[in-house]
Amino acid sequence: MTFSFKTILRYKHSLFFALTAAVVACAGSGGSASSNPPVGATAAPVSTAPTSDWWIPAPGSSFQYDLSDAGLPTPSASMVDLDWEATSASNVAALHVAGSKAVCYVDAGTEETWRPDASSFPAVVIGNADAGWPGEFWLDVRRYDILGPIMTARIATCKQKGFDAVEFDNIDGYGNNTGFPLTLEDGENYLTKLAQVAHGDGLAVALKNAPEMLPAILPTVDFAIDEDCWQQGWCSSDAALRTAKKLVVDVEYDDVTTLLQFDSIDCPAAAALGDTAILKHRTLDAWIATCPS
Repeated sequence: MTFSFKTILRYKHSLFFALTAAVVACAGSGGSASSNPPVGATAAPVSTAPTSDWWIPAPGSSFQYDLSDAGLPTPSASMVDLDWEATSASNVAALHVAGSKAVCYVDAGTEETWRPDASSFPAVVIGNADAGWPGEFWLDVRRYDILGPIMTARIATCKQKGFDAVEFDNIDGYGNNTGFPLTLEDGENYLTKLAQVAHGDGLAVALKNAPEMLPAILPTVDFAIDEDCWQQGWCSSDAALRTAKKLVVDVEYDDVTTLLQFDSIDCPAAAALGDTAILKHRTLDAWIATCPS
């Protein structure tokens, strides 16, 4: 099954986080929403698969998604997703001290002109603009000979900073107007190669908004991050991941889903599947609402 939706649900930035050593042990409470996550709840467990050489999150693990410039978020979850460039090793170390794992956000499918390595992308791999995101252009993911070294360097940065996992964004160019004749197989091949590098560096790998890659990519990825899947009606497409006992995180956004809808509709539906569900601002700042316990 192929979807036409675009992976445009992430917040981009060029500023670095302010370094912080103050980490408060916090967790989202049932259906609550705030600019600072509430205090007192216990983070969901994480696990390491005995057959892997890297940490793998357990189904039901709590999740925070913060790509803002506000600084290191409080460890409101057992996993916190942060930007590869803007997050420092000190930030990651502080999360680890608080008992949280860190997921490294890497845009692997578009060039972002503000990144420090933007000049590394030759014109031959740069395609159409990613509509709605100024300064971003789709990449020809068939050219791993060019993109591989650039992404390998980014993955190495994630490893050096102490991250535990990596999220590769915009890997679904085959479903967008990229300017290149990309196919689903091109996307699968690209993600497979990136995952091999990440796993070699001891990092878990997330599948991002590309359920049509399943089940082919199932052995390659360790968990999934789905955006607006309840609002768009495709959450069930990740069934293979759930059968394999892999974490699925459903991220809904409050510009299309109200807190009441999230609590009364999305949360029960996610719980029935064993998913972790959160409600966020599109800007992916520290604000979060979690499901009632």
